Amino acid sequence: MSIDRETFERSSEDEPQELSSTDRVLGFLAVNDEKAFKAPEIARRTELDDGVVSTAQSRLKRRDLVEHKGQYWAITTDEQRLADHDGYARTTALLNEQFGEEDREAWQEHAPDAPHPCLTDHEA
Repeated sequence: MSIDRETFERSSEDEPQELSSTDRVLGFLAVNDEKAFKAPEIARRTELDDGVVSTAQSRLKRRDLVEHKGQYWAITTDEQRLADHDGYARTTALLNEQFGEEDREAWQEHAPDAPHPCLTDHEA
């Protein structure tokens, strides 16, 4: 498995780690941003199982990081969206490494029953 040059350049000495399958699919599409691919081609080129690629594509689509037409998939052209995702992912990984991963159930125990008063009805 390879990483793109930009990821390599931004990485610290001990950082380049194995990317998640979702990041591998996104990275492949980013490197090939002038094309759209069918899922089996993405699977073959990223050396991932078809099912893993399908799951990754769904996750990326929900985050608006890829575009999908028919059987073809391409990376979004929204560069700000991609930059925001990269910054969020790196920050989350760093904080998880420093403080450990958050426990969703622990958060839900302390979550309020009602939405914050500053939210309007359609935002809640």
